[in-house]
Amino acid sequence: MASLALSSAVNLRLRPLAAPKSRPPPAPNSLHLTRRFIRSPINATINNDSSKPLSADVIQSFTTAVLPPPKKRAPVAVASSGTPAAAPTPPAPPTGAALKPLIASIATGVILWFLPAPDGVSRIAWQLLSIFLATIVGIITQPLPLGAVALMGLGACVLTKTLTFAAAFSAFGDPIPWLIALAFFFARGFIKTGLGNRIAYQFVSLFGSSSLGLGYSLVFSEALLAPAIPSVSARAGGIFLPLVKSLCVACGSNVGDGTEHKLGSWLMLTCFQTSVISSSMFLTAMAANPLAANLTLATINVPIGWMDWAKAAIVPGLVSLIVVPLLLYVLYPPSVKSSPDAPKLAKERLEKMGPMSKNEIIMAGTLLLTVGLWIFGSVLNVDAVTAAILGLSVLLITGVVTWKECLAESVAWDTLTWFAALIAMAAYLNKYGLITWFSQTVVKFVGGLGLSWQLSFGILVLLYFYSHYFFASGAAHIGAMFTAFLSVASALGTPPYLGAIVLSFLSNIMGGLTHYGIGSAPVFYGAGYVPLAKWWGYGFLISIVNLVIWLGVGGVWWKAIGLW
Repeated sequence: MASLALSSAVNLRLRPLAAPKSRPPPAPNSLHLTRRFIRSPINATINNDSSKPLSADVIQSFTTAVLPPPKKRAPVAVASSGTPAAAPTPPAPPTGAALKPLIASIATGVILWFLPAPDGVSRIAWQLLSIFLATIVGIITQPLPLGAVALMGLGACVLTKTLTFAAAFSAFGDPIPWLIALAFFFARGFIKTGLGNRIAYQFVSLFGSSSLGLGYSLVFSEALLAPAIPSVSARAGGIFLPLVKSLCVACGSNVGDGTEHKLGSWLMLTCFQTSVISSSMFLTAMAANPLAANLTLATINVPIGWMDWAKAAIVPGLVSLIVVPLLLYVLYPPSVKSSPDAPKLAKERLEKMGPMSKNEIIMAGTLLLTVGLWIFGSVLNVDAVTAAILGLSVLLITGVVTWKECLAESVAWDTLTWFAALIAMAAYLNKYGLITWFSQTVVKFVGGLGLSWQLSFGILVLLYFYSHYFFASGAAHIGAMFTAFLSVASALGTPPYLGAIVLSFLSNIMGGLTHYGIGSAPVFYGAGYVPLAKWWGYGFLISIVNLVIWLGVGGVWWKAIGLW
């Protein structure tokens, strides 16, 4: 039995309690790579002194350390008739919809449906609003998976003749949902080949002594890439989602096993919230930013150049990039904060991985090709989703990723479904005139208050910002409301150029409110580390912090550089 215990200890490669040179146990809340990456000291002990037999005391200590104490078994009841007792049947997993959330969602739509539409709002627009809000309530309460809720919303639109089938499913031809889905396929290849682990260990070896340092390294890496890659969906999904997922897995933080809070929850939420900040800092950091610049030129006849945008955004942007991760670190902290041994262990793991495999090289080359097309796509006339499809084609042809694996990425297809559904409904709310009516109503209300331009502009900013709950696209929001709000702000005395840059910056930052408000939101939310209620709750909280920073610190900076 002693030899059996010893062989079990060696095969399991676990650390014994009694060792010739024992090390003190790690401090609590210390980040370590998963156990399979650590060399067993038992093997080292045997290899270093194989000529000396192990004593009974040492064997006994191995047995005590490795083998758990026997569990107490419940007494087995024996039927008096001599027939063996039937094993209890495990409860069946719940199926179907959760009734209370489903009733809440349907009730929201039904009540709004039968309320009279306000003056100036067509009946069909009001009906679509009731279905849209019912779908949003369903997405928040989740009586069914998000894709199923969104599909039911589209079905209600078609059933009630509020939208035609072609209109309801029109957004499935929009490039953004497909770019997000393709990002999940890239992440599959990134992790499968081991390239994700290799880069993750490199990051840990450089910045992994603390979770906060690791987070800041990712935040500022993304900000450095932002001006070169004009698609936040491409940056988040094609580059940083695979990297962040690999880091979380390498540090033992996985979805579904109770370890999400170890690192993944904080890191995913931090990378998302800072992605909207970096998108606001450069004219070329988000696809809709040039639209805001063009509308500014058309409305007030003043251009916003690349350097003008960057100069105005750099100070409040940097302050937000520093404050937001730290604030989330305090309010939504990772359970593991310090990792003194992680850099050393990561370097050891990198040495064990050896040189890059063929599939890693193909994955790295494909990623460089795709990122290159994202950077120079405007020159080559290649858009972001076309570049991603080309990259996925290379991975499929070379066998790095198989189509069966793509089909197995259920989160990708679920995200594609619900995001496309929300884009379609939000787009037709605008086409049916509801957004125009809302903008005109706000303009009349604020203009009639007789306030100073500072207070009037503050009200306009808040209404513009928080109306983004009704939009699934920054470009759609800018196209629908930017011109009207800028015109009214200028008419009420706001310096026109100041009003334009504030609305332009906030058109990015408001994407942090929900899990559908900007292209990076479905990407990071779809990873599954953060519950939806916390995603929305912290989104609202961080929105207040960002408004204070951009209007407070930013206002002082803009005064200093002469914008007002």
